[in-house]
Amino acid sequence: MILAGLALAAAGAADLIRRFATRSVVRVVLLILLATAIVVAGVLSDAGVQAAIAVVVGLAWVRSMPLDATGSASFWPAVLLAVLAGATTALMPERDTPGLIGEVWHLPSPEGEIGFDAAVLAVGVLLVVAESGNLIVRAALDREGTWRPVEAGGRFRGGQLRQPQQGASGFQGGRLIGPLERLLVVVLTLAGAYSLLAAMLAAKGIVRFPEISKDGETGARAEYFLVGSLVSWVVALGAAFLLWWGVHS
Repeated sequence: MILAGLALAAAGAADLIRRFATRSVVRVVLLILLATAIVVAGVLSDAGVQAAIAVVVGLAWVRSMPLDATGSASFWPAVLLAVLAGATTALMPERDTPGLIGEVWHLPSPEGEIGFDAAVLAVGVLLVVAESGNLIVRAALDREGTWRPVEAGGRFRGGQLRQPQQGASGFQGGRLIGPLERLLVVVLTLAGAYSLLAAMLAAKGIVRFPEISKDGETGARAEYFLVGSLVSWVVALGAAFLLWWGVHS
């Protein structure tokens, strides 16, 4: 489980650093500090090998998943990361004494004590459903050649014309709505509030219906909405299941 948590944390935190650290020097320094922190956490929890593997996974993720998809972006890195997280969670359950950290670790909850490995997995899941989820959605849209707005002008991509959207100075709500939506899906799924979850997902469709209804004959906006929403929900539901599986293992 610790390998899954560290790998997800490495990928998710690296994406947040790449998104918000605009200067190259600052970005590189923060990525080095992130790798160092993961290795230190692994050594202190008797998971040095797993930490080293997580750093390699994070580096591979950064190299294979661009911030803004250009062309037919690869969707396979997300599949491989999900397989790695699921397999290691199943094959490597939570340990009883995770090194030096385990001697001082104490995190109570209404359901009982939360182990260090489970806490690391939870942090990794939350980081991935944030910015990494946006990258996965964009990769899926570009992979299928789905119509997607661009910041300025319109151009053909994957055989379909992408129309201009508001300038970069405008509020790009998708970057905030997507992570919040996935976080709510994870929380509501783990809480067993399936009726609220269904209501929230239905409300999103109702809110976007006027825009989709103006599509005409192309159906481009409807396709964009369906592909983006379904991929985002799959990421969130998969993250919730992984976290539930890890905690109960």
